Amino acid sequence: MVLPRFVRPKEGDSESSPNLYVANCGPAVGLSYDTIASVFSFFGEVKGVYAADESGARVIVSFLEPASAHSAFNALNGRPCPQLGGRSLHIRHSIMQPPSSRVDDSVPVSLKAPDLNIPGLYLFHDFISAMEEEELLRAVDAGTWKSLSKRRVQHYGYEFCYDTRNVDAKRHLGELPAFVSFILQRVSLLQDIPEKLDLDQLTVNEYPPGVGLSPHIDTHSAFEGLIFSLSLAGPCIMEFRRYTAGSWVPKSVSVSDLKDENPYGCSELSRKAIYLSPRSMLLLSGEARYAWHHYIPHHKIDNVNETMIRRGSRRVSFTFRKVRRGPCQCEFPQYCDSQPQR
Repeated sequence: MVLPRFVRPKEGDSESSPNLYVANCGPAVGLSYDTIASVFSFFGEVKGVYAADESGARVIVSFLEPASAHSAFNALNGRPCPQLGGRSLHIRHSIMQPPSSRVDDSVPVSLKAPDLNIPGLYLFHDFISAMEEEELLRAVDAGTWKSLSKRRVQHYGYEFCYDTRNVDAKRHLGELPAFVSFILQRVSLLQDIPEKLDLDQLTVNEYPPGVGLSPHIDTHSAFEGLIFSLSLAGPCIMEFRRYTAGSWVPKSVSVSDLKDENPYGCSELSRKAIYLSPRSMLLLSGEARYAWHHYIPHHKIDNVNETMIRRGSRRVSFTFRKVRRGPCQCEFPQYCDSQPQR
């Protein structure tokens, strides 16, 4: 379903619009659309309340008459609203874009890896139990977190350097911690995976609400062909993108410098998405590992096939990899930093 799109009106058109953009208001701050509609209906008939963006904290209130929107604006803008938990609302007028200028940028979200038809992509639901999940979270919280700009990380085995997007294979931090031994054992027993690897690098990421991950392919020269990622504490959507004109990003470019939506400015790309539930294990191998960018949108609430799912107070991922000791010789040279670009 394509939701209506709204933009700021041109100067002089504000009072003719029946639509209001309302910030500090929405499901992410504990206010349902029905509650919002009920409060704003005091000023006139409300046609609908829509998400203004993906934050969950900004909405569009659409009235039947422009005069109703004008009255609500004058009464509520910049003032605490007792009926909405005393929140101060930040309001401006808004107009609907013509249908011809709207683009449906939504991506259907799959619950199972085979539905995406990406070779080498696997998803194992309930890979660990709820009790094991709690034990893993306690173990990492007892360790030392390193703060990045928007999230916290821990590295075991080898440290991943975000500036170079690689690891220093000569700086071994020690064996992987004992608290993940049962995970490594369980991985070794998986059937039908492409190969077996002695995983020796672990990165633990903690994502607060609304924080995601920029589109990227893990550097080919840094890691071997299997990447396992275990999701804990909270759910999220992971999107996969295959850029028609894509190539690997030079080492001088940090992942944090990339544009979230399209790091290559490429107009031709394939987009597919999957829902990662807590305690699920994702495996990237083959084409999924080497040729598809993976990306976590910066959402607080995910739309999973018309069901709105709020992310938890935190999401923690355990990503297991094997450090590569020689050049990559994969079948995807256009994405590979070890092979000459054609």
